[in-house]
Amino acid sequence: MHQKVLILDFGSQYTQLIARRVRELNIFSEIIPFNKAPEDLSPYKAVILSGSPHSVRSEDAPRPDLSKIKGKMPLLGVCFGAQFMAAHYGGKVEASSIREYGRANLKTIHSDDAFLKGIEIDSQVWMSHSDTITELPEGAICLASTADVKNAAYRFQNEETYAIQFHPEVYHSTQGTQIISNFLMDIAGFTGDWTPDAFVEETVAELKETLGDDRVILGLSGGVDSSVAALLLHQAIGSNLHCIFVNNGLLRKNEFEEVLEQYKGFGLNVKGVDASDRFLDALAGISDPEKKRKAIGKIFVDVFDDESKEVEGAKWLAQGTIYPDVIESVSATGGPSATIKSHHNVGGLPDYMKLKVVEPLKKLFKDEVRRVGRSLNMPEDLIGRHPFPGPGLAIRILGDITAEKVSLLQEADAIFIGALKRHGLYDRVWQAGVILLPVQSVGVMGDERTYERCVALRAVESTDGMTADWVDLPYPFLQEVSNEIINRVKGVNRVVYDISSKPPATIEWE
Repeated sequence: MHQKVLILDFGSQYTQLIARRVRELNIFSEIIPFNKAPEDLSPYKAVILSGSPHSVRSEDAPRPDLSKIKGKMPLLGVCFGAQFMAAHYGGKVEASSIREYGRANLKTIHSDDAFLKGIEIDSQVWMSHSDTITELPEGAICLASTADVKNAAYRFQNEETYAIQFHPEVYHSTQGTQIISNFLMDIAGFTGDWTPDAFVEETVAELKETLGDDRVILGLSGGVDSSVAALLLHQAIGSNLHCIFVNNGLLRKNEFEEVLEQYKGFGLNVKGVDASDRFLDALAGISDPEKKRKAIGKIFVDVFDDESKEVEGAKWLAQGTIYPDVIESVSATGGPSATIKSHHNVGGLPDYMKLKVVEPLKKLFKDEVRRVGRSLNMPEDLIGRHPFPGPGLAIRILGDITAEKVSLLQEADAIFIGALKRHGLYDRVWQAGVILLPVQSVGVMGDERTYERCVALRAVESTDGMTADWVDLPYPFLQEVSNEIINRVKGVNRVVYDISSKPPATIEWE
């Protein structure tokens, strides 16, 4: 069994980033809501307390029971976690005179403690809090300060309990990963044994044990997630895996035929099902994004239910669900943070569908899935393929869905993606696509007035989809793409570029 870190979630927007930083050290981490902390802590070698939108001074603030953790195993409190321990164990937390949010620098390091090994004076850290620790509990010592925060880092003497008021998990903390590594590797004694090869070996063994001789149906999408899931299942159960690639009428241009051709070299048993009409009929007249997702999810289930009846003895439906899908759908695995959006491939199946769900990748982030794909010798062009939303172009068409709108968007999208590849920009971008907006605007083509549609180009860079920044594509490139779309896609006379980051925006518009 691998060494594991337990991350107790108090609802911070950054909790998933803590898990990411830990995973980058080849250490497995699990996020569990603070109010559902496991009774048995023996599987865990260390605990991290996340930040929170709550103030420790408020009546409704989370109040975890740390009696089985503090002083008994390595413990790190981040932001709210640091403030909670300070207040709970006899220190003082007060409202800051100004909200401390954004970049700060460590001005003083008061100790040569292993926790701050290699951390430099003036190292940049990221603050995000409105309270500050004004007095430390008895037995605690200050480790580091910034210009405005006296107790930016502290520890309890004679135990492996540390606390920081800043967020080392955020990229803006330039030596944040070093601090996390110091805590986990040097203090907690982790060895970093959670690797892609180990994941493949263990997952295949678990799948063999769980599935036995059962037959499994897997919905392929053509993307890296479902493809990696397919290869893992294929290693585990061989010909008992039956893959289905559904054309929901919302794929990219020519994607149905191209993906089926691509899978021929994988040695998988793949069947293509064209259900375009069923999906478009179900979406007719629906504009609300959540209703679109739920309608698509229902038809997917119906299609797979029909296909499962064609596979004698099928007992399982496999899905390429990954960790961000779960986090965004069920609020950090059930914790206090808010649901962002539902995902069509997350959750249980209806009672009438007599299949159980198996999700080999549900604890992996996107970049980890790619690392596993390389371990499985998957072709690099598939590993590097941009993510594409399960609901397809339905959530890139704002408003109701029609075949005419889908066709228009497919053409515009093909131009954009083709240009990215042609100019060597595709691999600079984590995800890209075109959004059809529910507006029309006046234009001029030749000497004629037009009143046609507007599309938005979206291109972001990210590592896992939990956060993302827009890509600064060259102006001449954007000009070329805009001209080509307007000239070649009938019905579009205006192109705009989305320069929003996540957060506060999301990658997709719906």
